[in-house]
Amino acid sequence: MENMVDGSAFWRDKRVFLTGHTGFKGSWLSLWLHQLGARVVGYALPPVSVPNLFEHARIAELVRDQVGDIRDYPRLLEVVREARPEVVIHMAAQALVRPSYDDPIGTYATNVMGTVHLLEAVRHVGGVRVVIIVTSDKCYENNEWDWGYRETDPMGGYDPYSSSKGCCELAVSSFRRSFFPLESFHKHGTAVASVRAGNVIGGGDWATDRLIPDILRSIEARQPIVVRYPKAIRPWQHVLEPLSGYLLLARNLWEHGPEFAGSWNFGPYDQSCRPVGWIVDQLIKRWGGNIDCVQKEVPGRHEATFLKLDCSKAMGRMGWRPGLTIEQTLDMIVSWHKDDHAGMDMRKKSMEQIAFFSSTASL
Repeated sequence: MENMVDGSAFWRDKRVFLTGHTGFKGSWLSLWLHQLGARVVGYALPPVSVPNLFEHARIAELVRDQVGDIRDYPRLLEVVREARPEVVIHMAAQALVRPSYDDPIGTYATNVMGTVHLLEAVRHVGGVRVVIIVTSDKCYENNEWDWGYRETDPMGGYDPYSSSKGCCELAVSSFRRSFFPLESFHKHGTAVASVRAGNVIGGGDWATDRLIPDILRSIEARQPIVVRYPKAIRPWQHVLEPLSGYLLLARNLWEHGPEFAGSWNFGPYDQSCRPVGWIVDQLIKRWGGNIDCVQKEVPGRHEATFLKLDCSKAMGRMGWRPGLTIEQTLDMIVSWHKDDHAGMDMRKKSMEQIAFFSSTASL
């Protein structure tokens, strides 16, 4: 029986427009879509980090790589019009909390107006059947509750990054109601959804100011690991977990249209919500060797200590389930980076992990 998420019969030759394809999540999705037979046009700025997964896996050989800024509407419109996409997945973003304090204007311009530009391009070009806007679990007004946030909970955000994602969600809702209303789907034929995920981790992430890359850099350099907020609890999930949800949602939007338009959470099981300090200890254990760890509370800029998602909507209506335990996720990350350290072919390694995930995920 064809897998619910990655059936190549559905994705084969689909014209997909993917923004942010040079980023961490975008690179993994580019690999997966290529494996499924989709024809992907990517639109993004060059990779920020050095090294990066986009170059390590030679993704420019697999997609039509279009360099552009999501804030440049004329350029974006030109590329969308030329691509004639059937499916649009919007990932381009300023994706970090702490840098948003240093550049709030750039953060809002990218995350809010960039999304508006993308939706406006879709509106004017026409012919797009599925639009998925990737935001964040941090779009919610976080009250540090013990229970997960549902899609109907209020938008908010303390820091500029989180707030920009809340604003992004409001913009998506406005465009859906104003230009792609569910009651007129038979006329415009475009189903628009937004997706929210937790703390996404995986091999090939070298971004600055992110926990897993910072830990791995310290481990590989045999330098002490300095950890902010070791008691903070995060909903950790392998990057392939939410991507599987996006792919499954895209198929449902294609086949059922307005029934699946709206917002969707894709987070891990409660067992994967672990303190930062626990993640550090587990990675050190898996890597091996004697690594010092300095765990300290860092005063100053606000960061949430606890936030998790209620994914019962995706589980109940689409049958989506997280496929990996947190232990499996950490094993995959260490395996990926050890093979990279050994000079292995990281496109092949990444494809192998996608295949493993597809075979073991409970979907």
